[in-house]
Amino acid sequence: MTFTACRSFDSWIDRTDLPLTLAETSTEVLDRNGKLLRAFPVGTGLWRLAVQPADVDPRFLNMLLRYEDKRFRSHAGIDPVALLRAAGQALWNGRTVSGGSTLTMQVARLLEDGTTGRWSGKLRQMRVALALERRLSKDQILTLYLTHAPYGGAAEGIRAAAYSWFGKEPKRLTPAEAALLVALPQSPERRRPDRFPEAASAARDRVLERMERQGLLSEEQAGAARRTPLPHRMAAFPRRAPHLADRVAARHPGKRKLQLTLDGAVQSRMEALLAEAVRSSPRLSAALIAADHQTGEVLAMAGSPGYSDAARRGFVDMTQAIRSPGSTLKPLIYGLAFDQGLAHPETLIHDGPVNFAGYAPQNFDGDFRGDIIVREALQLSLNIPVVKLTQELGPARVLASLRASGASPELPGGAPGLALALGGLGISLQDMVQLYAGLAAGGQGPRLRVVQGELPAPAGRLTSPEAAWQVADILRGLPVPAGARAGTIAYKTGTSYGHRDAWAIGWDGRHAVGVWMGRADGTPVPGIFGGDLAAPVLFEAFGRLKPALDPLPPPPPATLIVSSAELPQPLQRFRPRDAAFSDLADAPELIFPPDGARLALEGADLTLKLRGGTAPFLVLANGQPVLSGQRRREFSLPSPGPGFSSLVIVDGAGRSDRVNLRID
Repeated sequence: MTFTACRSFDSWIDRTDLPLTLAETSTEVLDRNGKLLRAFPVGTGLWRLAVQPADVDPRFLNMLLRYEDKRFRSHAGIDPVALLRAAGQALWNGRTVSGGSTLTMQVARLLEDGTTGRWSGKLRQMRVALALERRLSKDQILTLYLTHAPYGGAAEGIRAAAYSWFGKEPKRLTPAEAALLVALPQSPERRRPDRFPEAASAARDRVLERMERQGLLSEEQAGAARRTPLPHRMAAFPRRAPHLADRVAARHPGKRKLQLTLDGAVQSRMEALLAEAVRSSPRLSAALIAADHQTGEVLAMAGSPGYSDAARRGFVDMTQAIRSPGSTLKPLIYGLAFDQGLAHPETLIHDGPVNFAGYAPQNFDGDFRGDIIVREALQLSLNIPVVKLTQELGPARVLASLRASGASPELPGGAPGLALALGGLGISLQDMVQLYAGLAAGGQGPRLRVVQGELPAPAGRLTSPEAAWQVADILRGLPVPAGARAGTIAYKTGTSYGHRDAWAIGWDGRHAVGVWMGRADGTPVPGIFGGDLAAPVLFEAFGRLKPALDPLPPPPPATLIVSSAELPQPLQRFRPRDAAFSDLADAPELIFPPDGARLALEGADLTLKLRGGTAPFLVLANGQPVLSGQRRREFSLPSPGPGFSSLVIVDGAGRSDRVNLRID
């Protein structure tokens, strides 16, 4: 070829209009360790994941180059030796026996979606291949092949292929897997192992035979690979934390890799737990969040038991749904009351009938306990004591603290009222876990975050460290589900009005976990209770989160730990602020029967004698009102029956006295 001809040829190559080499790849959502949680198909519906040669098993790359283009590293885009060999075989056999296309020529065809059968198409591929070699490095060309090679169905590129056929990244492929993936792109649909297993097996075995002949595989390795069963179906791409992945991808349009704080292994275990928890109830949904309350990092977030479960409305993300929290706001109210000096865990508070301008809350079971210490009032989740505390704190203060935690509650009436103490507002599971994480972190913790790399942002302070510890100390004393170890987790359950929501939220020394269960459409589920339904799931979640629980912290140095009798006088009994120092000399007192008495009534009525107090009087026997409107100070009432009984007398000013007795 003359110098002029060479210059003309070079100019012809340089003038080549190259196809686009920056193809769209799938958006990938990764866990904290870089493992794929979810991928989204590109606009054409293909699965095409970004890849570099370093992401692929070196043995696969060696097999690919030796089988497809063993002079790839040395030729300039076309391989004259391979072309002459292919042409000679075609003339000798009267048909095409082997192709002469280099990997670079195959990349040219893939980028232009062209054909190889016609000479015009082959010539175009040669020209593009030569131009590609002048403008790109060998590794860049190899990357284009690994990104665009077809592997059957909607899988394009080696990473999509490895996930589709083997459910894993292509970093570590077996010889059998690598050989199949070398053979598939030559005829991706006619060699699909799920549809044409014989053709797929023959193509794979030809690759294995050549690799054995060339010494890349031993006879033993090649034989074992031939005996390896082919995949019988295409596997689904990972779809863990799908609701969260949807939200994060929508917030970061155009970003191809999004790394979350989630732990993929923990996420899988939590999703499996929710699926197990609702298995016997076809319309029941559930949601769960597990977070590190020291760093704010969310480790697992499951919005439903099944993203595609239409009966459960699994597409609805129940970690974000606005629901009634039931009794799960009570720990915050008690913590605020401790901080404000209204009460102490050992303060006596009266559980009896109340009426706040027409609002008369009742306990869940309809009973009244009379005088009870605050610790027990919270552990029993009584309604009347917490409403009394809310009245003194002011509902607006409770709401402000809730918002300070990072929550965004919704009020049905616009203005906060006393009913918010019993769940009379709407809030999401994520906001409730944020609230409990703040209590767990000593009254102030970081805001929860799900995207790796985001700097921790502090939430507002909820309570003092001392009040937060007191709340935890009370909640760790709740009865636990069967088989669980008591005293290791501070937790609270809740059931919303009408049995629409069952909650259980708790924490240990490092992590906070929240569980919600119910129906996504808000339909009541008769008989569901947070303690029965959600609490066992909560404790199981902690068991699946880590091998051992982290111990709850010791009390801060300034914590007041004394009995009721040792408390300062204003804290010994809860009273409204305007009565904090009122004279109790005229409080009602049961003088007969005396406390601890043992009476032989033999079916007769029980006589009561009292002094002090302001009529009218209410009498409760074993928590149940048995006499009201009584103005006399000596009267009788039917015997409560044999055994131990508790009698409480409440006067018109809300003051009370209690005696315990035994009736034979």
